[in-house]
Amino acid sequence: MTRVTVDVMLKPEILDPEGQAVERALPSLDLHGIADVRIGKHIELDVDDAVEDVAGLVEQVADRLLANPVIEEYTVTVEPS
Repeated sequence: MTRVTVDVMLKPEILDPEGQAVERALPSLDLHGIADVRIGKHIELDVDDAVEDVAGLVEQVADRLLANPVIEEYTVTVEPS
């Protein structure tokens, strides 16, 4: 099996209300010096070794199922075996 990770984030121009909520909460926890918090998704997939184009397959999965390409961007990382 080949381990592949997909990280999905909102595009920079899209507001991130969840990230903003975390950012606003930090000072109340006496945590300072952090700005522009963005929250996303981290997905791990195990792909069968019989798949010839692992990155290509996972790109299709990410583009069609895991991310909304209108408001999100993603990166695919194939971990060395």
